Amino acid sequence: MTRRAVRLTATLLILAGLAACSGTGRQGQSQTTQPQQRESTIWDVFSNRRDPNDTVAVNRYLWNASLEVLDFLPIQSVDPFTGVIVTGYGTPPGGGRAYRATIKVSDPSLDARALKVSLQGSGGAAVAPDTVRAVEDAILTRARQLRLQDRNL
Repeated sequence: MTRRAVRLTATLLILAGLAACSGTGRQGQSQTTQPQQRESTIWDVFSNRRDPNDTVAVNRYLWNASLEVLDFLPIQSVDPFTGVIVTGYGTPPGGGRAYRATIKVSDPSLDARALKVSLQGSGGAAVAPDTVRAVEDAILTRARQLRLQDRNL
């Protein structure tokens, strides 16, 4: 095959794939009485619109405990819809080394699997796994304390 034939074949395959995603539906089908749902398109992936009816799917105790335990770090960005907290560099009380953290709360359950902590030392240095585990344990402990406080109210 020549290069031209390969390009033409690839272009036709891409166009066929896009045509299949167009969602035009079949004509001549009977209408149902159920409410029509908007079909998603390939462009929805790139749009930044969120449905206002979406609920936040992160555990509030883990979220608040993460903010409390790492309150010495300046917050750069927070997204409660995805459960991600990104901080800037800061030095812990009594410490001499600066750290930055990225925290992801991925589940509404109060569970260790729902929490992911990533630490980076100043200058991009790696952080010992024991340090990361200690921060995760501190966040989990504080989250349990917050939940118990809510139960007592």
